[in-house]
Amino acid sequence: MAAPRSFTWTRRVFLTLLTGFVLLPVYVMVSSSLKPLEDVSSQFHWLPSNLTIRPYIDIWSTVPLAKYFLNSLIVAGAATVCSVVIAVFAAYAVSRYEFRGKRVFSVTVLSTQMFPGILFLLPLFLIYVNIGNTTGIALFGSRGGLILTYLTFSLPFSIWMLIGYFDSVPRDLDEAALVDGCGPLRALFKVVVPAAVPGIVAVAVYAFMTAWGEVLFASVMTNDATRTLAVGLQGYSTQNDVYWNQIMAASLVVSVPVVAGFLLLQRYLVAGLTAGAVK
Repeated sequence: MAAPRSFTWTRRVFLTLLTGFVLLPVYVMVSSSLKPLEDVSSQFHWLPSNLTIRPYIDIWSTVPLAKYFLNSLIVAGAATVCSVVIAVFAAYAVSRYEFRGKRVFSVTVLSTQMFPGILFLLPLFLIYVNIGNTTGIALFGSRGGLILTYLTFSLPFSIWMLIGYFDSVPRDLDEAALVDGCGPLRALFKVVVPAAVPGIVAVAVYAFMTAWGEVLFASVMTNDATRTLAVGLQGYSTQNDVYWNQIMAASLVVSVPVVAGFLLLQRYLVAGLTAGAVK
């Protein structure tokens, strides 16, 4: 049955307005990044009169953007790998085995998502400082401490999401692998993990995006040597001036890895987010 023409036109108008609303900030960022600072600081014009790529060159010298980029890549990459590996083992154990405290563990993992992140800022700060004073292990101001901090946010959601996905994978696959002589770990990596690739990719993308764009904890838990991109972008705002064109250019540059990864893994991401919803 064909939809009424009024509905079709309403849908087109709504989608057009929604697309314009989403793309308008992106256009402003791109146009501002191609203007000299004088043009950006003056009255805004929709069409740039003086196009220049100088802001994309100056962003690397105004602040140590390359160092911030490397720090973000290391922290986000390590947090993603650790989150995925731990979540796979934990979710598989909850999904396939019965043990005392299983329900309590599952509810506890889910309940951690109810608390705002700022609630953990002071406790983590005190824990890291006390560990450093007691053992000499410098977690505060280090990449390792920031990686552990991001695991406290991404790991519970990753475990809960993979539990639902592993539950949707037929148990017959595990049993067939065990009959063929595989042990539990071999059955996990040879049978279950390949069948759960979309869910694992979705978890990896979530963990990476959480660590890549986080600001609050990165601004407190890092120093000049370990500062990440989300915090380093503040360096374009000085006491004397604000380099708006470089801020826009740097924002576009740092968003490239996330956007590229999302486009490349979009097929797996959509499948992973929906596969565990129906059993």
